[in-house]
Amino acid sequence: MGNITGRDFIARLNRMNTEIWLDGQKVKGPISEHPAFKGVIQTISSLYDLQNDPKIKGEMTFSIDGQKESVGLSYLQPKTKQDLQSRRKMIDHWARHTHGMMGRSPDYMNTVLMSYAASTPLLKGKENCFPENIQSLYERAMVNDLSFTHTFITPQINRSQLNLGFSTEPVSAKVIERNNKGLVIKGARLLATQGGFTDEVLVYTAPKLFFDPDEAFAFSIPSDTKGLKFICRESFVGGDSSFNYPLSSKYEEMDSIVVFDHVLVPWERVFFYNNVDAATDFKLRSSFYPFAYHQVITRQIAKTEFILGVAQLMVDTINIDEYQHIQEKLSEIVIGLETMKALLENSENDAGLDEFGVMRPSMLPLQVAGNVFPKVYPRFCEIIQLIGASGMVALPTEKDFESSIGTDLEKYLRGENKSAPDRVRLFRLAWDLTMSPFGTRQTQYERYFFGDPVRLSSFLYQNYPKDYYRDIIEQFLKK
Repeated sequence: MGNITGRDFIARLNRMNTEIWLDGQKVKGPISEHPAFKGVIQTISSLYDLQNDPKIKGEMTFSIDGQKESVGLSYLQPKTKQDLQSRRKMIDHWARHTHGMMGRSPDYMNTVLMSYAASTPLLKGKENCFPENIQSLYERAMVNDLSFTHTFITPQINRSQLNLGFSTEPVSAKVIERNNKGLVIKGARLLATQGGFTDEVLVYTAPKLFFDPDEAFAFSIPSDTKGLKFICRESFVGGDSSFNYPLSSKYEEMDSIVVFDHVLVPWERVFFYNNVDAATDFKLRSSFYPFAYHQVITRQIAKTEFILGVAQLMVDTINIDEYQHIQEKLSEIVIGLETMKALLENSENDAGLDEFGVMRPSMLPLQVAGNVFPKVYPRFCEIIQLIGASGMVALPTEKDFESSIGTDLEKYLRGENKSAPDRVRLFRLAWDLTMSPFGTRQTQYERYFFGDPVRLSSFLYQNYPKDYYRDIIEQFLKK
């Protein structure tokens, strides 16, 4: 009971019998030892251990009333601005530990569950809705420190808004049967990051224009539920060497397609079903978006700080800080970083209690940050590439330095103030960050983290309170 250790996390995963497919093969044996997963599982394990670090445990956990054990602070439903800041401090510890590279560190899904549970009154008394099941999952996840992935995107067969998706066989996961035990689900969902190596998978149908009621559901089930399988994309782990692959060897989260083959979802696991209004309104009216954005922006700030550090160290290593175009490029990263930090702080300063007594961060500055980062992150990566120039291309490996050609490399690849191995280690980090399969996946991931950037901009425009500014001009023109 209470927050677990990294060893607990790994042992629990290894006991499961989850069906995972990678490169045409069913994954067998302990998942924590598989080359595609062992690095990131070890990293997640270290996050759980961080919760038990005596130096910062008070900033990582809290105690539930009447309970002796402490639980992860990412589950805390904030009632005050101080609570909100405490949540951010905990999230920041984990984000800095992974340098912001893990979009699905456990605190993200913990935050999702917390926000859903905080908004369950929205579902009370509604047809085919079971808010008590959300509350039950939240409490169970909190006291057992469960890990989650989630999936809500439908397969991209036809993205036209007029496509009604008629098919004799379900493609998008849908309810094909209801019985006294629960719902039977068949079809597929995209895109489960860390799918297959978490305790559970949370399934939520994203709202869309034409909504089949049989697709309007939400639930959470164990990852090793019968009939459930995870089909992984190609692994971007370059290898075990932290010299050659400093990021992918530790932070490659994996993404998977989730296939439901007559999966039985017990009634006690169902949040709602056959209710289009619930599927549409609950996510929009709940505190999901404010808290999810709050967690994500905190992580992205840590990631931007890491990028700035890499860029500055590269500049120092090849002694190019006197050039104004280099100064301008690094200033772009500084401006992006300080903008994100200011918007996050603004969201906390302007936080307010919602109708359920939960302290929500202000959504508008978070929305602005959510529109800024997808645009600036690809530019940050480009700046790293421009700073490194041709030095990003001809990069020897760790074994090269250990071979007979090592003396040649020591002579020709040293930096202004670094040995050749140290310079190459830095430039391999820059390459893994921006040019490797891992790095380019990171760019695409940040571009679409909260969805289509155009729709995000449209949503911001529609919700921004513009009347005040228009009225100023109307009054000015009347004078």
